Formats: sequence, structure tokens, C-alpha cells
Amino acid sequence: MSTRAGFKREDVTAGKRAFSASRTTIETAFYGNNVEKMTDLKKAYDLAKNATGTIVTDMPVYKPDAIGIPDNAKILLFNDGETVGRFAGARVILGEKGVDEGEIALVLREAMYNTRYKKMYHTQAYIGLDEDFIIRANLLIPETYENTLYNWLLNFQYINPFYDEMYKKSKPIGDEPDIYIVSDPDYLHPKFPNGLAYFDPEHNCACLLGLRYFGEHKKGTLTLAWGIANRNGYASCHGGLKRIVRNDKKACVIGVFGLSGSGKSTLTHAKHAGKYADVTVLHDDAYIISSENGSTVAMEPSYFDKTQDYPLTSPDNKFLITVQNCGATIDENGNKILVTEDIRNGNGRAIKSKLWAANRVDKMAEPINSIIWLMKDHSLPPVVKLENPVLASVMGACLATKRTTAEKLAEGVDRDALVFEPYANPFRTYPLADDYKKFKYLFEHRGVACYIINTGHFLDKKIPKEASIAIIEGIVEETAVYKDFGTLSEIKTVDVEGFLPDFADKDYISLLKKQFEGRIAYLDSLETFKGGRDALPAEARAELEKITAKIG
Repeated sequence: MSTRAGFKREDVTAGKRAFSASRTTIETAFYGNNVEKMTDLKKAYDLAKNATGTIVTDMPVYKPDAIGIPDNAKILLFNDGETVGRFAGARVILGEKGVDEGEIALVLREAMYNTRYKKMYHTQAYIGLDEDFIIRANLLIPETYENTLYNWLLNFQYINPFYDEMYKKSKPIGDEPDIYIVSDPDYLHPKFPNGLAYFDPEHNCACLLGLRYFGEHKKGTLTLAWGIANRNGYASCHGGLKRIVRNDKKACVIGVFGLSGSGKSTLTHAKHAGKYADVTVLHDDAYIISSENGSTVAMEPSYFDKTQDYPLTSPDNKFLITVQNCGATIDENGNKILVTEDIRNGNGRAIKSKLWAANRVDKMAEPINSIIWLMKDHSLPPVVKLENPVLASVMGACLATKRTTAEKLAEGVDRDALVFEPYANPFRTYPLADDYKKFKYLFEHRGVACYIINTGHFLDKKIPKEASIAIIEGIVEETAVYKDFGTLSEIKTVDVEGFLPDFADKDYISLLKKQFEGRIAYLDSLETFKGGRDALPAEARAELEKITAKIG
């Protein structure tokens, strides 16, 4: 499946689906005489290296020729100011209650007019890495933000003959137009003093104003790409996916879904001490699942990873290409090197090359057979298995977690409070019921098994990552012995030493019931939030009520 760039003149005259006030205002800015086309990755590296404020380290990029950048390329460091994370409060999505395109159009026109005073760069990349799904995206960004341009080309698939040919061979997706995004990190409109991330998802366009952080550009692009996938028969996934082949040649394809800091990258890239015949990784952050056949496609080649857990001496740093919001110093040999581990600020980030996972593939034709919701809910033991398709899907819709340093929060929001983030995807632009139905279909009609792995605390005891990896190995090897979770036959669990729930403890039962009641309350809130756009089918609430009543 692919998008398209050009339109017949009669389509334009008829004002067909590809056109709206937002889309036309945004796309028109790409054609100004102050715009320079820049799609060559090597030239983009030179622009970023020479941009004011860039720190060119003395650390060489590993195998730059395999990435498509100059042979002598160095790791580039570029830092933002006060804000070093995404700001959910800036997101405005056309189609949600209270969003008036006419009012937003005034802001867009003023912002686009403001770009005439700047040199702007227009770059392109592909999102989706297989003929089954490969769409084209365009980014327009001002001079002085060459690092953002370079990072965007690295994070997604830069234009080259191989992918051009793949795109040409891919079947067009109806009348879906290419993605167009305008970014002006220096422009703040009075109506949006903290920045604006505006999306018109039906017309595949967005405008980012006053937002410097690269993560806004990465996830803003994925927001639109995931929306296209959702409209065209795919489940959009914020998580990791791997295929493990046992020594008896039986394979298990596992998807793990979680927010930043949940352990999805750790579990996706775990090598399992070489105990299996083969371990293959699709991606650790963004992919899609076909409802038709269960196959999966990676959305991007590289990895946008936190540097918090990677000291300078970590062997994983060998694969860094660029770094954001980290420190620098001089070593004993006079070389400029990085200072990682979030010493400068929280949420230090880096783009790692595809070479980080030597066992990477861009598509898995073999259907997914296990989905794992990664949660941080201290009422749950390290693992439970959900036997009912409705329960499995609604628990994904009520995925419990805690906020991390990857997100800038509005004033007064408690970073430590338990929150629900459906399917670990805060970037959805379509009704939540779309995801609910797609995942339920996978559980009900494709026989996909569903688990919850708690990567936080059970009661007051931290669950180590080694326990989570061992749980996945038990799933793969089919050696785990499951039993009813207390009085709940719809939920099974495995005894993990040191993390055994005591169902005779009234305080524990009270906590467990409270957490399920919290999920019911969350579903109730969806009935009115955003005008009820994200309300789920009645069966979802009924299933949680049934479980809660049986707890005790």
C-alpha cells in the first residue's frame, strides 16, 4: 500500500478527499520560492554538522556507508532548552469535540505567512518498510533546524533508489495523499503560547509550532502514518515485536506494548543468552499488524532510544548516530565525548542505527501469535494471562502505567500517579473503538494469546527485568504452569518466587478490586471525554464489572 503525491486536475476542481482548508494551507507553503529541496542524506549530515550550536564529537559513526552518510561522519550532539520531552497539551486534532477548523485556519495562515521571512528546507522520507505498506511523508522546516531535518531522515527511511522502486511497486491506497508536515519551532501564536501540534488526520497533514524537541516531529509523523494504517486494515502499534525460534524449530512471534520506560525496548532486544535457534527483531517502537493475515511491518529503520541507561562505556553506544539533550566533555586524550545517563537533564535521547540489532527484519510474514501489555500496576503479579478476547482487548484499552521523563506535563499533573494509556499509544487520532475492535479480532479470530507483564512494582517490591525476560521465555517454551488468579478463572497466573499474591489478605483483595474499579471509572470517563469519541462498546465495561464482582 502506498500514498500518492499528484492529483488529476479534475480532482482538484471537484475538491475531492485530499483537500481541506488545513491541508491546502499547509501544503501550499512547500512551494514558496524561499524553499530548498533537501533529500540527500549526506548533504543533510553536512548541514547539521555545520549548523550553529551543533557539537561535533570525536566519536565516529559505526559503518557510516551502511547508513548512507559520509565515511568520516561523527556522532552529532544538539541540545534543546527548557523543554526536553513531548508536550501532550500542545496536541489539537481536527475531528475532536471543540476543534473548529475555521479558527485553526487563522493560526495556520499566519504561521505559513511567517515562513516567508525564512529559508525553509523541504525533505521527504518513507514510512513503512515493505511493499505491503510504504507511504511518503514531507517535512518543511526552517534553516537553523538542520539537526531536526537530519534526525528525521535518519529516523525514517531516507529516499534512495531501492525504496523508490519499492514505493512504485506498492499498490496505491485508494485516495490517501502523501503526508505533509510544516514545523516552525521558533513561531508561537498568541492562542497557543506553549506550542501547537495540530493534526488534520483525514487529510494526512500537520503543523508543529513552537516545538523544538525532535520527538514531537517523530511521533507527529507516526501519528499520521498510524492513522492511514488504521483506515486501511491494520492495527497500529506502539511497541516492540520479535520472533523467537526454539531449537525444535517452533516459532513464536511476540508483540510487547508499552510506553517509554516500560521495558519494551529491553524485552524486544533481549538476546536470551543464545539459548534459541534464532531471535529476530522487527522493531522496538513502531509497527503495524495486518488484520487480514497477522503479518507485521516495521514503520521505521532506526531507533530513537533513551540514553539514561547507557553510560559512555556501554557497547550499545557504538551504534549512535546523533544524540539530543545530553552533555559533552573532554577525555584524557583531548577528544570531545558524550556525557549520558541523564546528568544534564531527564530524557536524553539518541538515534541508533539499524545495525544495533543485527537480527533486524522489516517485515514478518509469519503471523503474530502473542501480545503482551506491559503495565505498571502494583496490584498485579509479574504475569497474568487473559483467556477472554473481550477482557484481553479491554485490558489493553485500560493499560496502566506511570508518566516518565519522556513527556512534558502540564502544571499540577502528578508524574507518579497511575494513569491509563490505551494500547500504550497516546498518538491516536481516530476513535479508540477502532483499536479495541482490531485487537479483539486478533484475539478472537486469529487465536492470538494475550498476557500482561508487570514491569513496575508488585505491591512495594520492584520486579526485575530478569524476571520479565524469564516470563517471555516461559511463554516461548510453553513450560509455564498457569493457574486461576484467585477466584478469577478468566485470568491465569504463574507463581514467581518473591511475588506471590495473597488472596487471603483482605488489604490485597481491596487493592486489586480498587484497581479494576479504576478501570471501570476510566471507561465511564470516555463516555463524555472528547464528546464520547473514545467510548468503547458496552461489552467492555460489562466484562470489567463481571471481573470486579468476582474478586470478592
